[in-house]
Amino acid sequence: MNASPNAQDKSPTARDYGLFAVVVLSWSASWYAIKLQIGDVSEHTSLFWRFAIAAACMWLWVAIVRARIRFDVQTHFVFAGMGLFIFCLNFTLFYFGGAYLISGLLSVVFSLASIVNLIMAAALARQAPRGRVVLGALMGVAGIALMFAPEIAGQSWTGGAALGLALCIAGTVCFCIGSQISAALQARSIPVVSASAWGMSYGATASLIFALVQGHSVAINWSVNYVGSLLFLAIISSVMAFWSYLSLVGSIGAGRAGYTTVMFPVLALFISALFEGYGFPPLAIAGLAFVLAGNVLVLGRSRPRRSALPQPPKS
Repeated sequence: MNASPNAQDKSPTARDYGLFAVVVLSWSASWYAIKLQIGDVSEHTSLFWRFAIAAACMWLWVAIVRARIRFDVQTHFVFAGMGLFIFCLNFTLFYFGGAYLISGLLSVVFSLASIVNLIMAAALARQAPRGRVVLGALMGVAGIALMFAPEIAGQSWTGGAALGLALCIAGTVCFCIGSQISAALQARSIPVVSASAWGMSYGATASLIFALVQGHSVAINWSVNYVGSLLFLAIISSVMAFWSYLSLVGSIGAGRAGYTTVMFPVLALFISALFEGYGFPPLAIAGLAFVLAGNVLVLGRSRPRRSALPQPPKS
């Protein structure tokens, strides 16, 4: 369900490319920032503070632009659903899945969001996506798999690895469900900033409830690494990136917007090379070529659909 009926057929504008760049750059660095948060603070507590801060920033944004803030009860249920799936369950499942899988494999699994979004959007719209979009997304996922092939080959599939993979796949599906909910809200002309503010508020509340129910403290680690990574994740990776991503969903469709999740592991590799000593084997170079080629296919100018022959009436 896209924000506009022809979103997946629309040629991206300069604004769309700018939004795409913001999302990719922000989420590329978020994996390293999340790594800095792992430690004494529980996953639910970290997520609560991340989205509590993000929601506060988003509400300030709402006030500045004077966006709509009052909605009916039914719409609030939709906001809560988006918040639960995107801003709570998605991250919770990946945090727990990360305890069993290598970080590179986490990125590979999450990159499948482009495919899942395409399938969901096509199913909801009852319309098959363009062949070039599907091919481009498949090339992107294949490229990511090539780039992380050494890590994947070295992953042990005994113990909790299968559980970790299942958790991360579930997290990816939650992210995509939330994307489709956001697209439905935009189709009703609900401002992205308003939906994001309410969604983040509900997501933060859900994480707080999970933390309290499990007996976790809401206290945080006041180290420079933790606080710095928390602020980056809350303001840059959440407020700026999610607003940009959800705006893309409404502009070019969830399928092509989801392709950002294929691109950001590419830059995440360069960040790992800079801070963690990652080396680029030949497979990584080949994978990068696949990802870039897929990007050209997915975001390239679309041609209008044409029918060579008149279609017979449906019986």
